[in-house]
Amino acid sequence: MDSLHADLIERVRRRLREDGIDPARDAVAAQHAVAVEVRRYSDLALARGAAPIDDEPGVVRSLLAAMSGWGPLDPYLRDPRVEELWINAPDRIFLARAGVTERVPLELTDEEVRDLVERMLHAAGRRVDLSQPFVDASLPDGSRLHVAIPDVTRRHWAVNIRRFLSGHRTLDELVDIGSIEAEGADLLHAAMRAGESVLVSGATHAGKTTLLAALLGECGTARIVTVEETFELGVDAPDLVALQGRQPSLEGTGEITLRRLVKEALRMRPDRLVIGEVRDAEALDLVLALNTGVPCAATIHANSASEALAKLAMLPLLAGRNIDRDFLLPAIAGGVDLVVHCERRPDGSRRIREIARVTGEVTDDAVATESVYRAPESAPGAPIRLPRPAQGGSWLDADTRVVSW
Repeated sequence: MDSLHADLIERVRRRLREDGIDPARDAVAAQHAVAVEVRRYSDLALARGAAPIDDEPGVVRSLLAAMSGWGPLDPYLRDPRVEELWINAPDRIFLARAGVTERVPLELTDEEVRDLVERMLHAAGRRVDLSQPFVDASLPDGSRLHVAIPDVTRRHWAVNIRRFLSGHRTLDELVDIGSIEAEGADLLHAAMRAGESVLVSGATHAGKTTLLAALLGECGTARIVTVEETFELGVDAPDLVALQGRQPSLEGTGEITLRRLVKEALRMRPDRLVIGEVRDAEALDLVLALNTGVPCAATIHANSASEALAKLAMLPLLAGRNIDRDFLLPAIAGGVDLVVHCERRPDGSRRIREIARVTGEVTDDAVATESVYRAPESAPGAPIRLPRPAQGGSWLDADTRVVSW
């Protein structure tokens, strides 16, 4: 950041403090105050024979981003096509747009990275320090922030900002972009309306959260209670309660785990219980909930539908030594109805690869399934990948619509 901006930022901060203006709450007043300070700076420069500011509107925007936005990252985080942005080092910043990784032509300093992270964490009410070198937080726009600091990392702060785009939030929209055929969407629509329990599987960035949100949009007026480590599901339902875990305090107290949230959620009279991601001992509570008659939905990392069920049968063992697979396998076979497996293709596009129905039987020490939908190798209406412009942009489908799921 140059000396001009540094001087102006200090002037603006002093002005905002004196006037009692919070840029996050009163953007209009903040913009007016910043514009006044920029104009005053130019007037003083002219009076002293110095060069005034050439682009006053541009400087005002830059200062507002530094005060209330995300500083130099603001243009990228405001781009609706950007799915994720990560910082490996102040001079190594990357983003994913339409599933394709790009390096950002931007260099920050370690101080600027720390300032940005602290501002984001302040908005989320969380912290990161030597005693707690990792943090997960939800930003005001619903994005997920993950930070790791030295000495867990080698030298620099590692920052990931994962955004959850508003597009493609219904099954019909996923059909339109070629992520699933109409027959598969009809099957999922009927399953959600019938109150069936669904497990969504796939690798990282395969579109599991987006699909789960689309499935929940098919639940009509059902009462939904969601449980997540950090808020990610952008579900807009008429009867919804969203619960989020909490990290321990500096004294090591006050932690709220997913296991605790699942138990509390079952006391809220849910028509459908949703666990954002199953990755630990909370799998046991999910299996127990499945066998109480409450329809459930969850995501899990796995390479196939069958592996997702095998993993769901293994994770509860982390809850204690007295858990037995002889109990878990029949419980899963009787509780889960469908497994929907997502995949991310080499070109960055996502699709539903398979839908498997659980038969209710256990065969050869595994939950038996039958495939009821498989994506064709060349799906009609699938996105047509065109060469991307050198200056960025996004992939287009056959109807020249932006594909950003």
